Amino acid sequence: PPTGTAPRPGALSPFDRRLKRKQKNWAALQAEPAKCDYLREEVGGRIADRVFDIPRTFPLALDVGSGRGYIAQHLTKETVEKLIQVDVAENALKNAVETEIPTVRVVADEEFLPFKEDTFDLVVSSLSSMDLVPKPLRLLFLLQIQQVLKPDGVFIGAMFGGDTLYELRCSLQLAELEREGGFSPHVSPFTAVADLGHLLARAGFNTLTVDTDEIQVNYPGLFEVMEDLQGKYILFGDANDFFISMGESNCSWNRKPLLHRETMLAAAAIYREMYGNSDGSVPATFQIYYMIGWKYHESQAKPAQRGSATVSFGDLAKIEGLISRGKK
Repeated sequence: PPTGTAPRPGALSPFDRRLKRKQKNWAALQAEPAKCDYLREEVGGRIADRVFDIPRTFPLALDVGSGRGYIAQHLTKETVEKLIQVDVAENALKNAVETEIPTVRVVADEEFLPFKEDTFDLVVSSLSSMDLVPKPLRLLFLLQIQQVLKPDGVFIGAMFGGDTLYELRCSLQLAELEREGGFSPHVSPFTAVADLGHLLARAGFNTLTVDTDEIQVNYPGLFEVMEDLQGKYILFGDANDFFISMGESNCSWNRKPLLHRETMLAAAAIYREMYGNSDGSVPATFQIYYMIGWKYHESQAKPAQRGSATVSFGDLAKIEGLISRGKK
């Protein structure tokens, strides 16, 4: 639905975009936002590593959902000559980290990029846009990125995977079932890794790469996990506006407005019992999907035509047999 409006009956979008903007702006104004940025900075660095793996200079790059510049701070002007950062939260852009790269900052909804086709040599996006774009609209989001890329331009992105915070989700669900006889979602829905390659291909990207990684962070307990997430990621239901200091609590329309105290205490006990470490801490797992896709250009390598092969896979066994006899 359009920003700031309630969903129509039967509407596909499960997210409240107005709440997302409010949460990200609130998080950006906190006194020490950087103390909650370690995961975003880590993933931003890994995105930058993938940029450095490409042996070319990018005259103009776009960072979609840039936040405070988690990717830009790891890039160099020798690799990216000029950068445009886009984010829905004006406060995040105002507090962005300054870098050596000439940068222009634009306040815009990531779902509606205000740029012409064939503009950018590189588009990057990390732990922001794809996570909060509803599943039915993720293809449209990728189509926009594909359109603003120049031919032979590349998109490099990262998003949270389906196993992110499985310890917390399971603990909350079990506690709600035990204390309240049912449970509601308190973590925003994630994309399955199998869907990413399909979406990238449908959006027109070539030479696709999709890989996964996990980052595990240890906390004293469940409440510390929630407090930290409050400033990082809109991943959680706004139980008492509990989870927005990471700027990414649950923006689902069907989020439950309250978690009872008894349920929270039960969830904390379940979390420690099921997943606790020997030193008394509890782990929180963040699964990250990385994706790379190129916009078509005639200079790119093309797959061979069907039937053009001169050797059959059936001959591989014969070759292996010849090699074995040769060793004898």
